Amino acid sequence: MFHRPSFLLLALLLLQGCAARPAAPLATVRIAPQLDLVLPQPGTLARSVNATQLVSAHYGDQTILFEGHISAKPDRFLLAVIDPLGRKALTITWTDQDIVYEAAPWLPPKLRPENMLADLVVLYWPEAVVREALRASGGTVVAAPGTRSIMAGGREVIQADYHMAAADPWTGHDHYRNLPRGYDLDIESVAQFP
Repeated sequence: MFHRPSFLLLALLLLQGCAARPAAPLATVRIAPQLDLVLPQPGTLARSVNATQLVSAHYGDQTILFEGHISAKPDRFLLAVIDPLGRKALTITWTDQDIVYEAAPWLPPKLRPENMLADLVVLYWPEAVVREALRASGGTVVAAPGTRSIMAGGREVIQADYHMAAADPWTGHDHYRNLPRGYDLDIESVAQFP
Protein backbone atom coordinates (compact mmCIF):
# COMPACT_ATOMS: atom_id res chain seq x y z
CA MET A 1 0.00 0.00 0.00
CA PHE A 2 1.38 3.43 -0.93
CA HIS A 3 1.08 6.06 1.81
CA ARG A 4 1.88 9.67 1.09
CA PRO A 5 2.70 11.80 4.10
CA SER A 6 0.13 14.35 5.15
CA PHE A 7 2.52 17.27 4.87
CA LEU A 8 3.67 16.27 1.39
CA LEU A 9 0.14 16.21 0.03
CA LEU A 10 -0.42 19.77 1.22
CA ALA A 11 2.20 21.06 -1.13
CA LEU A 12 0.24 19.67 -4.07
CA LEU A 13 -2.58 22.15 -3.39
CA LEU A 14 -2.34 24.37 -6.43
CA LEU A 15 -5.99 25.09 -7.17
CA GLN A 16 -8.09 27.82 -5.63
CA GLY A 17 -11.31 27.37 -3.70
CA CYS A 18 -12.06 25.88 -0.33
CA ALA A 19 -14.81 23.73 1.17
CA ALA A 20 -15.48 23.40 4.90
CA ARG A 21 -15.52 19.84 6.21
CA PRO A 22 -15.89 18.76 9.82
CA ALA A 23 -13.47 16.06 10.87
CA ALA A 24 -14.25 13.25 13.24
CA PRO A 25 -14.08 14.18 16.89
CA LEU A 26 -10.68 13.85 18.50
CA ALA A 27 -9.27 10.60 17.32
CA THR A 28 -6.78 7.81 17.43
CA VAL A 29 -4.33 8.37 14.58
CA ARG A 30 -2.24 5.67 12.89
CA ILE A 31 1.30 7.15 12.74
CA ALA A 32 3.16 3.97 11.75
CA PRO A 33 2.21 0.34 11.15
CA GLN A 34 0.75 -1.07 14.36
CA LEU A 35 1.31 2.25 16.17
CA ASP A 36 -1.44 4.68 17.08
CA LEU A 37 -1.33 8.04 18.78
CA VAL A 38 -4.40 9.10 20.76
CA LEU A 39 -4.73 12.75 19.83
CA PRO A 40 -4.58 14.72 23.11
CA GLN A 41 -6.51 17.89 23.84
CA PRO A 42 -4.85 20.95 22.28
CA GLY A 43 -4.43 22.59 25.70
CA THR A 44 -2.01 19.85 26.76
CA LEU A 45 0.65 21.76 24.85
CA ALA A 46 0.61 23.77 28.10
CA ARG A 47 1.67 27.05 26.50
CA SER A 48 0.60 29.62 23.97
CA VAL A 49 2.61 29.90 20.75
CA ASN A 50 2.44 31.82 17.50
CA ALA A 51 4.82 30.33 14.96
CA THR A 52 5.64 30.60 11.29
CA GLN A 53 7.23 27.56 9.69
CA LEU A 54 8.84 26.97 6.33
CA VAL A 55 8.50 23.24 5.65
CA SER A 56 10.46 21.25 3.11
CA ALA A 57 8.83 17.83 2.71
CA HIS A 58 10.93 15.04 1.20
CA TYR A 59 9.40 11.84 -0.11
CA GLY A 60 11.61 9.73 -2.32
CA ASP A 61 13.11 12.09 -4.88
CA GLN A 62 10.35 14.68 -4.45
CA THR A 63 10.81 17.85 -2.42
CA ILE A 64 7.86 20.15 -1.79
CA LEU A 65 7.87 23.49 0.05
CA PHE A 66 5.06 25.16 1.96
CA GLU A 67 4.56 27.62 4.79
CA GLY A 68 2.60 26.96 7.97
CA HIS A 69 1.21 29.52 10.41
CA ILE A 70 0.36 28.22 13.88
CA SER A 71 -1.55 29.89 16.69
CA ALA A 72 -1.80 27.76 19.82
CA LYS A 73 -3.76 28.81 22.89
CA PRO A 74 -5.11 26.71 25.77
CA ASP A 75 -8.58 26.49 24.20
CA ARG A 76 -7.66 26.03 20.52
CA PHE A 77 -4.94 25.26 18.01
CA LEU A 78 -5.04 26.86 14.55
CA LEU A 79 -2.93 25.87 11.54
CA ALA A 80 -3.02 27.69 8.20
CA VAL A 81 -1.01 26.29 5.29
CA ILE A 82 0.11 28.55 2.45
CA ASP A 83 1.14 27.09 -0.91
CA PRO A 84 4.27 28.20 -2.80
CA LEU A 85 2.22 30.83 -4.68
CA GLY A 86 1.08 32.48 -1.44
CA ARG A 87 -2.48 31.13 -1.46
CA LYS A 88 -4.16 29.72 1.65
CA ALA A 89 -4.37 26.00 0.91
CA LEU A 90 -5.65 24.55 4.17
CA THR A 91 -6.74 25.63 7.65
CA ILE A 92 -7.31 23.44 10.68
CA THR A 93 -9.07 24.53 13.86
CA TRP A 94 -8.60 22.06 16.71
CA THR A 95 -10.48 22.49 19.99
CA ASP A 96 -11.39 20.20 22.88
CA GLN A 97 -14.66 19.45 21.08
CA ASP A 98 -13.59 18.79 17.49
CA ILE A 99 -11.29 19.32 14.54
CA VAL A 100 -12.63 21.36 11.63
CA TYR A 101 -10.72 22.10 8.47
CA GLU A 102 -11.10 23.99 5.22
CA ALA A 103 -9.28 22.75 2.14
CA ALA A 104 -9.40 22.83 -1.61
CA PRO A 105 -12.36 20.70 -2.73
CA TRP A 106 -10.11 18.35 -4.70
CA LEU A 107 -7.93 17.56 -1.69
CA PRO A 108 -7.48 13.77 -1.56
CA PRO A 109 -9.86 12.22 1.00
CA LYS A 110 -6.97 10.22 2.49
CA LEU A 111 -5.44 13.46 3.76
CA ARG A 112 -6.68 13.76 7.31
CA PRO A 113 -6.03 16.75 9.53
CA GLU A 114 -5.57 14.36 12.44
CA ASN A 115 -2.39 13.00 10.78
CA MET A 116 -0.93 16.48 10.44
CA LEU A 117 -1.79 17.23 14.06
CA ALA A 118 -0.24 13.92 15.17
CA ASP A 119 3.07 14.89 13.52
CA LEU A 120 2.96 18.24 15.33
CA VAL A 121 2.14 16.54 18.65
CA VAL A 122 5.09 14.15 18.30
CA LEU A 123 7.40 17.07 17.52
CA TYR A 124 6.27 19.76 19.93
CA TRP A 125 4.06 18.51 22.76
CA PRO A 126 5.64 17.79 26.16
CA GLU A 127 7.28 14.39 26.41
CA ALA A 128 4.83 13.17 29.09
CA VAL A 129 1.85 13.99 26.86
CA VAL A 130 3.38 12.13 23.90
CA ARG A 131 4.12 9.12 26.13
CA GLU A 132 0.51 9.00 27.27
CA ALA A 133 -0.77 9.44 23.71
CA LEU A 134 1.22 6.36 22.60
CA ARG A 135 0.65 4.20 25.69
CA ALA A 136 -2.46 2.36 24.47
CA SER A 137 -0.68 0.96 21.40
CA GLY A 138 2.57 0.16 23.19
CA GLY A 139 4.68 2.93 21.67
CA THR A 140 7.41 4.54 23.74
CA VAL A 141 9.36 7.78 23.67
CA VAL A 142 13.12 7.97 23.96
CA ALA A 143 14.34 11.53 24.46
CA ALA A 144 17.68 13.20 24.99
CA PRO A 145 18.72 16.83 24.60
CA GLY A 146 18.00 17.78 20.99
CA THR A 147 16.36 14.48 19.96
CA ARG A 148 13.15 12.52 20.36
CA SER A 149 12.47 9.03 19.01
CA ILE A 150 9.25 7.06 18.91
CA MET A 151 9.74 3.33 19.32
CA ALA A 152 7.37 0.47 18.46
CA GLY A 153 8.21 -3.19 18.95
CA GLY A 154 11.75 -2.26 20.01
CA ARG A 155 12.43 -0.40 16.73
CA GLU A 156 12.65 3.30 16.02
CA VAL A 157 9.79 4.43 13.77
CA ILE A 158 9.94 8.22 14.14
CA GLN A 159 12.97 10.39 14.75
CA ALA A 160 13.04 14.09 15.54
CA ASP A 161 16.19 16.21 15.79
CA TYR A 162 16.06 19.75 17.09
CA HIS A 163 18.60 22.46 16.30
CA MET A 164 17.05 25.08 18.50
CA ALA A 165 17.59 28.74 19.05
CA ALA A 166 17.02 29.77 22.66
CA ALA A 167 16.58 26.10 23.72
CA ASP A 168 13.04 25.92 22.34
CA PRO A 169 11.96 23.58 19.51
CA TRP A 170 9.50 26.19 18.20
CA THR A 171 12.42 28.41 17.15
CA GLY A 172 15.16 26.94 15.00
CA HIS A 173 15.54 24.02 12.61
CA ASP A 174 13.79 20.70 13.24
CA HIS A 175 14.17 17.50 11.24
CA TYR A 176 11.34 14.94 11.47
CA ARG A 177 11.59 11.50 9.92
CA ASN A 178 8.86 8.87 9.70
CA LEU A 179 10.88 5.74 8.83
CA PRO A 180 8.13 3.26 7.86
CA ARG A 181 6.25 5.81 5.77
CA GLY A 182 9.44 7.08 4.13
CA TYR A 183 9.14 10.82 4.54
CA ASP A 184 11.25 13.56 6.08
CA LEU A 185 10.31 17.10 7.06
CA ASP A 186 12.82 19.91 7.45
CA ILE A 187 11.15 22.69 9.40
CA GLU A 188 12.49 26.20 9.91
CA SER A 189 10.47 27.71 12.74
CA VAL A 190 10.23 31.20 14.16
CA ALA A 191 7.98 31.57 17.17
CA GLN A 192 6.59 34.35 19.29
CA PHE A 193 5.28 33.60 22.75
CA PRO A 194 2.40 35.81 23.87
